Amino acid sequence: MLTALVDHPLYPLVVVALSSGARRGELLGLQWGDVDFASGTIKIERSLEQAGGTLQCKRPKSRHGVRTIALPAAAVEALKDHHRKTLERRLLLGQGKPAADTFVFTTFDGDPIRPDSLSRWWGDMVRSRKLPAVSFHALRHSHASALIAAGVDPLSTSRRLGHSSPGITLNVYSHVFNRNEDKAVAAITAALKGAD
Repeated sequence: MLTALVDHPLYPLVVVALSSGARRGELLGLQWGDVDFASGTIKIERSLEQAGGTLQCKRPKSRHGVRTIALPAAAVEALKDHHRKTLERRLLLGQGKPAADTFVFTTFDGDPIRPDSLSRWWGDMVRSRKLPAVSFHALRHSHASALIAAGVDPLSTSRRLGHSSPGITLNVYSHVFNRNEDKAVAAITAALKGAD
């Protein structure tokens, strides 16, 4: 998917979505002051939501929704490149440097992206690039599934996703955790052999 999107305007947003597991509104609410290039992290402090025709920023659903997420190097590089292109575009439009409260992902003119617009653009892009017909939210599920498959514990996975409790993570992704049964049996077998 990322290879198919490398030249597409949605590329940096998709890389950050897959790398962070953040929700659509959280990604659209991300501001440049939330990005720390030195530490390779983003802070999730708000969600951009659409109520009728009005856009508004809201705090995440739970106290665990406010979080700092470490990103892999590829996502940090994609954000750095996106920052450079954003600066070039803003200077071209006479808008000046982006401030700390400037949204990271915007329309060409610098306006916030409406969540419904992102979903529509995503669907159009998936069809035009002949990619699997999945929703934008599936990127969050892909992130969570990758963490679980790599053996990341439920508490860490829950915190990264901003769930209010690990129980929610276990409930939503129980089918993925169940695939780890073979790993569990292998781990117990190895432990028992070591006890001989």
